[in-house]
Amino acid sequence: LAVKDPTAVERANLLNMAKLSIKGLIESALSFGRTLDSDYPPLQQFFVVMEHCLKHGLKVRKSFLSYNKTIWGPLELVEKLYPEAEEIAASVRDLPGLKTPLGRARAWLRLALMQKKMADYLRCLIIQRDLLSEFYEYHALMMEEEGAVIVGLLVGLNVIDANLCVKGEDLDSQVGVIDFSVYLKSDDDIGGKERNVQIAAILDQKNYVEELNRQLNSTVSSLHARVDSLEKSNTKLIEELAIAKNNIIKLQEENHQLRSENTLILMKTQHHLEATKVDVEAELQTYKHSRQGLDEMYNEARRQLREEAQLRQDMENELVVQVSMKHEIELAMKLLEKDIHEKQDTLIGLRQQLDEVKAINMEMYQKLQVSEDAMKEKNEIISRLEDKTNQINAAMKQLEQRLQQAEKAQMEAEAEDEKLKQEYVNKSESLQNEFSQKEKQLLQLETDLKIEKEWRQTLEDDLQKEKETVSHLRTETQEIVNLKKEFLKLQKKNKQLKSICEDQEAALQELASKLSESKLKIEDIKEANKALQGQVWLKDKEATHCKLCEKEFSLSKRKHHCRNCGEIFCNACSDNELPLPSSPKPVRVCDSCHAILIQRCSSNVP
Repeated sequence: LAVKDPTAVERANLLNMAKLSIKGLIESALSFGRTLDSDYPPLQQFFVVMEHCLKHGLKVRKSFLSYNKTIWGPLELVEKLYPEAEEIAASVRDLPGLKTPLGRARAWLRLALMQKKMADYLRCLIIQRDLLSEFYEYHALMMEEEGAVIVGLLVGLNVIDANLCVKGEDLDSQVGVIDFSVYLKSDDDIGGKERNVQIAAILDQKNYVEELNRQLNSTVSSLHARVDSLEKSNTKLIEELAIAKNNIIKLQEENHQLRSENTLILMKTQHHLEATKVDVEAELQTYKHSRQGLDEMYNEARRQLREEAQLRQDMENELVVQVSMKHEIELAMKLLEKDIHEKQDTLIGLRQQLDEVKAINMEMYQKLQVSEDAMKEKNEIISRLEDKTNQINAAMKQLEQRLQQAEKAQMEAEAEDEKLKQEYVNKSESLQNEFSQKEKQLLQLETDLKIEKEWRQTLEDDLQKEKETVSHLRTETQEIVNLKKEFLKLQKKNKQLKSICEDQEAALQELASKLSESKLKIEDIKEANKALQGQVWLKDKEATHCKLCEKEFSLSKRKHHCRNCGEIFCNACSDNELPLPSSPKPVRVCDSCHAILIQRCSSNVP
């Protein structure tokens, strides 16, 4: 006969004891019919068996004073592997009456049983065998297949509701001894096998329903999280749309301000042009009046000359004529100087106006550049909003697909529920008195399904609302596009106004050039007058021949006298003419000094 491995025998015995203790605990709890306390004997035996299973093959750890061999080390690893176990570990550490690691391990097992998650916690430990190898030997129960079987058996304990008081209980000094008399068979046990088989089937069905409930709860929580994320994204989009609307309103106000400023500038320029026109007309009228005065003076002098020629015909008359002519020349010079000063003042005013118009045009150009930059930023924001709307549409499609999947899963669950109801109806004739509580649980499940259906309807309503918001966003984007078109039209109008302003500036520059030319001509006349001062006119008797053609003066050849140089020419030789704005006909000019010639009567002309 082959010798059996003692460690394998120990594992088999512990597995059989775990099966017996778990089975006895479930049967007694179902017959007991209420929540279990810490004084319940089968529950105490279950904890003792679990301690023996966890202690099997545990490595001895050296400390400062002695060797330590406890199960608290591997149980403390669960906190790192399973985040939901952090609450149990923290509450076990905070208990005031526990002093030894074994007491903490016993408290941890009781809290895990009350949470109905002992199987989940131990399954995490069994999966991480490389970490368990630090605490257990290679032949330990937790390192072999028997540990996985015990974890599977522990899933059945989720049927039990336990209410254990851990705080006041002395867990450090308890003695872990297994009472085998509880697990010995009797005649009553043989007669109740059929009942046990039925109870096991019902427990399996209950476990299946609980797992379905867990899965449905997880899907509902995930749907809640997705709905929250969608609501946050919608709120962000609404805020961005409000900001974009405010920016558009600001741009519209700036456009209105620019239009009002353009109209004000046009009105100012029109007023300036009208004022300049009025000034020029006033100057022309004054010049005409001065010319009329000169003509009158000339006529009076001519009359006096005729009278003096008839009366005296002496040198005194000529001297008087020369004195009067000198006075006339001085008056004319003063008038010309006044005209020149007034024209200079108008030129200075026109230059200032030109500078102001240029400054205003520069400000308008800068504002246009700023508005164009703002429009570029708004176009970028619009493109971002369109991208976000596309993302929202994609997310909506994904949500619809997930809802369809959830509906399919719910239909399957409903079909399975119908199958379970049919099975319960077939077995209800024999088990109506014993399983009335199970029917109540089924009613609770139906209410949960109704709640889930209502939740699905609310989700569908939320999806319809989100679709409406997306359509509203699309309409707002269309409005933004229309506003963009209006802004382009305003830009075109602004360009037209710019062209009009440039034409006005060119006209003002032409006026300034003409005024500068007239000023230069006046300065040339002044210099000629200064050069020819001091010269004396020829006497009328001596001037009998033209200085240029040397022919006698007659009716056809009349005398023309220069005011400045005193030379006398005939009308045939003095052909140089100068147009004046005040006179409709051009004026004859001297060939030497370019001064205005005066027609003068001679003694041989009646």
